[in-house]
Amino acid sequence: MTDLAAQQEAPKSWERPAGASLADWMQSRVARYETRKYDWNALKFQADYDPKFRRAQMRYIGTGGTGVSTDMNTIPSENFTFSTMVIPAGHEGPPHLHTDVEEVFFVLRGKLKVVIEKDGERYETILTDRDVISVPPGVYREEINIGDEDALMCVMLGAKKPVTPTYPPEHPLASIKRG
Repeated sequence: MTDLAAQQEAPKSWERPAGASLADWMQSRVARYETRKYDWNALKFQADYDPKFRRAQMRYIGTGGTGVSTDMNTIPSENFTFSTMVIPAGHEGPPHLHTDVEEVFFVLRGKLKVVIEKDGERYETILTDRDVISVPPGVYREEINIGDEDALMCVMLGAKKPVTPTYPPEHPLASIKRG
C-alpha cells in the first residue's frame, strides 16, 4: 500500500471514533485555557540566537509551523493549526516565509508592526486590538512588538503540519541547524 493510499484510508481527526459517545467525542475536541501552558521553547532556537526573538506559543489545534511542541494536549487537525502567541514588548518574530500555506495573525492585545517583503517590494502596517492580516505563501513576514506591553495574537496556518518556515538567505537564522 502506498503512503497516499494509507493516508486516504486512515480515519480523519474530525471523525467520531467507533463506540465513542457524542459527549466523549466532543470533549476530545475542546481545548480549555486552564489546561494550556505557554511553550517558551517552541521557538527557543531563535531566542538562543538573539534574545529579541523570544516568544511563546500556546497551542490549541495542531502543532504549529515549527512542528515542535511539548504540549501533546492539543486538538488534532486535518487542515490547519491554531495557537496563541505572546510577543514581549520590544521582541519580534524574525523574517520568515512558509512555502506551502498562508498564515493569519489576529491581534487580541497589543501593537505590532508587520513587515511584508516579496521580490524586492516592502509593505509595512501596524496592527492593534482585533486587527488581522492573512499572509500568502511565499511571502516573507515579520512581526515586531512596538508597544509597551506584551502583545497577544492568534496564529493560524493552513495545514495540519506545514513545511518548516525558511528565512531570507542573508539572515543569520538561515544557517542555524535545528534538531
